[in-house]
Amino acid sequence: MSFDAPARLAEKPLLGVLQGERPAVPPMWLMRQAGRYLPEYRALRAEKGGFLELVYDSEAAAEVTLQPLRRFGFDGAILFSDILIVPYAMGQDLWFEAGEGPRLAPILAETALSVLKPDFSRFEAVYETVRRVKAALDPHVTFLGFAGSPWTIATYMVAGQGSKDHGAARRMAYNEPDSFAALIDAIIDATVVYLSGQIQAGVEAVQLFDSWAGSLAPLQFERWVIEPNRRIVERLKALHPDVPVIGFPKGAGAKLADYAARTGVDAIGVDETIDPHWANRALPQGMPVQGNLDPLALIAGGRAVEEAVDTIRAAFADRPHIFNLGHGILPDTPLSHVEALIRHVRQRGVRD
Repeated sequence: MSFDAPARLAEKPLLGVLQGERPAVPPMWLMRQAGRYLPEYRALRAEKGGFLELVYDSEAAAEVTLQPLRRFGFDGAILFSDILIVPYAMGQDLWFEAGEGPRLAPILAETALSVLKPDFSRFEAVYETVRRVKAALDPHVTFLGFAGSPWTIATYMVAGQGSKDHGAARRMAYNEPDSFAALIDAIIDATVVYLSGQIQAGVEAVQLFDSWAGSLAPLQFERWVIEPNRRIVERLKALHPDVPVIGFPKGAGAKLADYAARTGVDAIGVDETIDPHWANRALPQGMPVQGNLDPLALIAGGRAVEEAVDTIRAAFADRPHIFNLGHGILPDTPLSHVEALIRHVRQRGVRD
C-alpha cells in the first residue's frame, strides 16, 4: 500500500519541526522502521548472510534505508546501521551470534582500554551508505543519522555483550571511576567524529540513542548521561551549528526534563513509559518532542492505537511534535497496523 504525503507547510516538514515549526499534521517516522517487520528487509538480509554483512554493504544498506519510505511514505529516513559501529571503529572486534545478539572483544571489564587500536576507516562504509541514500531521497524527506550515547555504548564495551542490568559497566563506574571516565571520553571523541562524518556525507539531523539511560541512579545519570551527551552536542554544534540533535534517553523517567534542559539537544525523544501530558508540562517550553506510542500497542492495533494516538496528539498539540514510537518497532508488527497508524495520524490533521 502506498501513502501519499499530506499537504506540507515546509518542503521538509520533519526538519521544520526540529526547527520549531508546528504543522497541523505532525511529520512521522518510526524507530527501526528499516527492519525485520518488512518482508523485503528479511529477504535482503537472508541474501547477504548476516546483519553486519548487510551494514557494511553500502549499496544494500542504502536499499534497506529506503525500503520503508517506498512502502509507507514516512517523512524521515533513518540511516540503516548499528550503534556498535563506534566500538568496532575504536578497536574492538564485533560479531553477532545467531539468536543471542552482539559480541565485542576484548571485554573491557577484563582488559585495559589502551590495548585497543582505533581504526576510524571502519566508518567509511557507513558514510558511503549516507551518500547513496542522499542521492535517492525524495526532496520532502529529512535524512536522520544516529549514534549511541556514551553510557549505552560503554555497557556493551565493558561486558562484551548486552545484559539485563548493565551490571558490569555500573560496577566499573563505581569502583574504577577514573578508568570509566577515560572510556567515556574515548567514546565521546569517536562519536563526534562519526556523527560529523555522517553530516558531511549528507544527513540533515542526528539522534543520540541512550537506550540504557534508565539503569542509572540519579547521581550516576548526571555524570554518565547528561554530561557526556552535553559534551557531544557542544562539539557537534561547534562543527555543524545548523544541524539539529535529537536526544533519546530511554527510561530516564523524571530525569528526562533535566536531560532536555541541560544537554543542549534541539529536540527530545520520549519513550512509551512517559505520560505525554507530564512530558508536555515538564519539558522546556517550545522544545520539539518525538514519540511516544507503545510499540506493543501498534501490534495490538485497532482502538488501542487510535486512542493512544489521540492522547499523544492532544498532549503535544501546543508544541512542535514528531510522531514516533516510544522505542523501536517490533519484528512481529503487522504491516496493516502500520498502514492504519499512518492513516489515523494523518487524517487527524486539524489541531483540536
